[in-house]
Formats: sequence, C-alpha cells, structure tokens
Amino acid sequence: MLKVLGRANSINVQKVMWCCGELELEVDRVDIGGPFGGNDQPAYLAKNPTGLIPTLEDGDFVLWESNSIVRYLAEAYGAPPWYPADRRHRALCSQWMDWYLAALHPSMTVIFRQLIRTEPAKQDGTAIEAARRQAARQWEMLDAHLAARPYLTGDEPTMGDIPAGVAVYRWYALDIERPETPNLRAWYDRLSGRPAFRQHVMMPLT
Repeated sequence: MLKVLGRANSINVQKVMWCCGELELEVDRVDIGGPFGGNDQPAYLAKNPTGLIPTLEDGDFVLWESNSIVRYLAEAYGAPPWYPADRRHRALCSQWMDWYLAALHPSMTVIFRQLIRTEPAKQDGTAIEAARRQAARQWEMLDAHLAARPYLTGDEPTMGDIPAGVAVYRWYALDIERPETPNLRAWYDRLSGRPAFRQHVMMPLT
C-alpha cells in the first residue's frame, strides 16, 4: 500500500492526496509535521533530508517534493486524462505545475501564513497587500487562459490542474479582495464538483 507522510492541512499533502483520490488509490496517510512533529527526527530525515512534507513511500521507493510525487503517481498508476498519452500534452501539464511553484506559490504562501497562521496583532498589512496584488495578477493571467478551455490544458482535468487547483480553493476561502475572474471561478466550481477535491482540499484553513 502507498504511504503518504504528512498532515492533512498541508497544501502540499493535499496535492498528493487529491491525486490519489482521483486515481482511486488506497493510501495510508500518516500525520507528520506541524503540531504532530516528527519531521525533524532522524527516521524521517533519512527518508526526506529537507524535513518538509509530504514524503511518499511506494514499497521500498521513497520520493519527496509534492509536484514530483503527483507526476510519479499519475504516470505509475494513472491513465488519461490525468496522465495524458501525448508527450506534448504532458509537457503542458508540467509547465502549469512549474508555473504554480515559481510564480504563484510564493505570494499565496505569504497571504496564507499572515492571515491564517499569524495572530492579528502581528500581521504585516503591507506584506499582505503586496502579496495579494502579485497573486491577483497571476490569477488574472490564468483567468484569461481559461477563457478558451475548461481546464488548464484542455477539455479534461489533468495532473497539471492539481497544484493551482489546491491554491485556488485557498484564494476563494481567504478573506481578501479579489478581482473579477469569471473563467477562474468557473474552473474552481468545476473542481469543487469533484468528490476527491472536496474530500482532500476543501477543508478549513488552519
């Protein structure tokens, strides 16, 4: 059985668990990190020297970095549409996964940590607003892209939708000002209709 080491409220763990849910994989998830601790212990660091979560165990194979885990699961256990048959289509999936990591994740992380994990008296309003504006520009770019297609790479969801998909839930769940992005909202609504997304992503922000 697959094992995922990491707490359920981690956005990176949510990527992996949502992917597992869509692929109907049997998974044993173990609470690691945050209030559960354990990610600084020698046994965990021997598997994942970064001390971050999640870590995947597939038999004697160990893999860390959430986007890499999603790609591995989709290739090893998935099929179209989640793992497209065409290599160019797969390249587009990777493009959007990497875009999320490089362009969107940093600003979304600032907003989330400030508003959810920092007590109000210590929140940095200037940093929040700067990150909100930066994130909004990225979401507006994605909104324009989605005007021509229901999902990031075409007519069906793929592994390429997963990283930005977990982030778009937070974008709409956070108490912030958002620009009008009807195509983005329609994409989010489509994702929200998926049972695996609701189970593994749409949980209270903590």
